[in-house]
Amino acid sequence: MSSFPLVVIAASLILLATAWSLTLPTTPDPFYSATHRAPYRPGTLLRQEPFTRGVPAGAVAWRILHATTRDDGSPALASAIVMVARHAPAGPRPVVAWMHASTGIVRGCAPSLLGDPFAHVPALQPLLDQGWVFVATDYLGLGADGIHPYLVGTGQARSALDAVRAARQMAGVALSDRTVVWGHSQGGNAALWAGTLAPTYSPDVPLDGIAAIAPASHLPALVDGVQHTPIGRITSSYLLQAYSDTYGDVSFDAYAHGWPARVARDIASRCLAGRGAWFTALEALAAGGSIFSAPPTSGPLGQRLAQNTPVGPWPQPVLVAQGLADALVLPELQSRFVAARCRAGQAIDYRRYAGRDHLSVVAADSPLTPDLVAWTQLRFAGASADAACRG
Repeated sequence: MSSFPLVVIAASLILLATAWSLTLPTTPDPFYSATHRAPYRPGTLLRQEPFTRGVPAGAVAWRILHATTRDDGSPALASAIVMVARHAPAGPRPVVAWMHASTGIVRGCAPSLLGDPFAHVPALQPLLDQGWVFVATDYLGLGADGIHPYLVGTGQARSALDAVRAARQMAGVALSDRTVVWGHSQGGNAALWAGTLAPTYSPDVPLDGIAAIAPASHLPALVDGVQHTPIGRITSSYLLQAYSDTYGDVSFDAYAHGWPARVARDIASRCLAGRGAWFTALEALAAGGSIFSAPPTSGPLGQRLAQNTPVGPWPQPVLVAQGLADALVLPELQSRFVAARCRAGQAIDYRRYAGRDHLSVVAADSPLTPDLVAWTQLRFAGASADAACRG
């Protein structure tokens, strides 16, 4: 018998293993690690340096490392990008705090480490044209070390609020005390939680408004509704791994086992952007079905999903924007979430965009762009919002 088939099989396995290893995120450079871990006050700026990758012409940016806290109150580090137009008007400028959508849950997946860090930021150029300062958190655990609090509401919100605190200490840019939060998908959930958390966690960072774009809002319904789709298998993998790492009562093995569990752990080990994206997409397509062996809405996992569903109160004006062609954050679930919050007495400006899906709703040509800028201008001008729900 010829040994040629065995050689081909062996070579194929080597190539596959090489491709697999090359899609794993690389360890972040030393910028993201502190030389010592003093108990810094949350929001303390530890490091800043110029940042140029993907920065629009006419803008100047920095990446920063700062102190923050985990949900249990223990100290942690997080990173962020700060950007402003090179010729912005003199004096302190209003701030847009940006909270990004899913990029992964492991170190190396921070937007500041990706090839295109601003790929899905809505209205970035109009924001800069207004002279506003852009502060974009990487969250915990994606640049600096630690567990990433994926869809853990307050865990995400703390790093964004502390990024604004840290940016105020920078040389080269002056921030006013006017801040509006924008967030998309995972970041929409974080933005809503920031609105609830800010008055107690960071009263020195008063928020003038919250804009949540396709937010991951009602988490039990969201996870249950998309678990059998390829993108749902990816987000389910992230969520189950992150929740089992974060919460002692959520066991990964209780909700996934066998081949789906192995696929889920592998998906959770790489980023949703950059060189790992195509391998992740192939795995999710090939897996089929759901990664869950038990209903994700049951037991401790279901309870934690409900716990991280944002319900307010929001003392700031709230805008929720939703693409009606979204196959990840389903429009009907978003409408139900908004209706429930309105019945509870919360005023929400709810805007829907026909033909826009989860990503095209934040594209440069989206009708959301002028709406978002105009709404934010009103917030910075101190205009009052409707006292009742709209939309």
